[in-house]
Amino acid sequence: MNDFVLRERYGATLVISINRPDRLNAFDLEVRHALGQAIIDARDDDTVQAIIITGTQGVFSAGGDLKALSEEKRPVFKDRERIRRLHPWFRELVNLEKPVIAAVDGPAFGGGLNLALACDFIIGTSRSRYCAVFARLGMVPDLGGLFLLPRIVGLQRAKDLVFSAREFDAYEALRLGILFRIVEPDCLLENALALAERYHQASTIGFGMSKNILNRSFNLDQDTLAELESYAQAVALHTPYHDAAVANFLNKRPLLFPGDIKP
Repeated sequence: MNDFVLRERYGATLVISINRPDRLNAFDLEVRHALGQAIIDARDDDTVQAIIITGTQGVFSAGGDLKALSEEKRPVFKDRERIRRLHPWFRELVNLEKPVIAAVDGPAFGGGLNLALACDFIIGTSRSRYCAVFARLGMVPDLGGLFLLPRIVGLQRAKDLVFSAREFDAYEALRLGILFRIVEPDCLLENALALAERYHQASTIGFGMSKNILNRSFNLDQDTLAELESYAQAVALHTPYHDAAVANFLNKRPLLFPGDIKP
């Protein structure tokens, strides 16, 4: 942990905050390492039921730290390796078998946009702004953007956002399916925490397996997905959580996770 990536617990929810407001919460190697470590720790902590990723002081993240990038010139193979080293922890985030919510205020540009896209839900404020900015700098989307964006908005709209490198607001992000909800800035964390708290009483195993398979659903055929479903359901049927839920149902007691809370 370092001062650039903060962690705070709210019950069973872990809030991870990028804290470099003087650089618009941009990533450098130190931030990326600390963010990756926070995600791994959240994965391995059984007391963490949900995760929120956010920024400080009205900024989510401006993406990569161009100043740090330009100050250290490397051979091309070193730059390739530097980007490749992002993917192990980023895959852990995308496939983290717990609910992950991005709480976005202000800009989410470049890698900051892709960090938000890696989460299960994005709650954005009315003043949040988004941009796949890479083409402005002659770059290609990194940090998983080429994988995530077309799966969320469709291929044609992904091409528009990447090729134009245009900025778009929260309301367009909602129409594109990027945002789950728009809230006012002063209640952003409150809304994110309320969404996270929904899952405190859910089965982490059941949720995790569902998320794991859903994340693969665009890449696999129906028969393969059916096999994964069969194995996952067999595991779920033998969990203590399922046994307790069935006992509650049969004895007309309230379920721990009623599943009837509206968005």
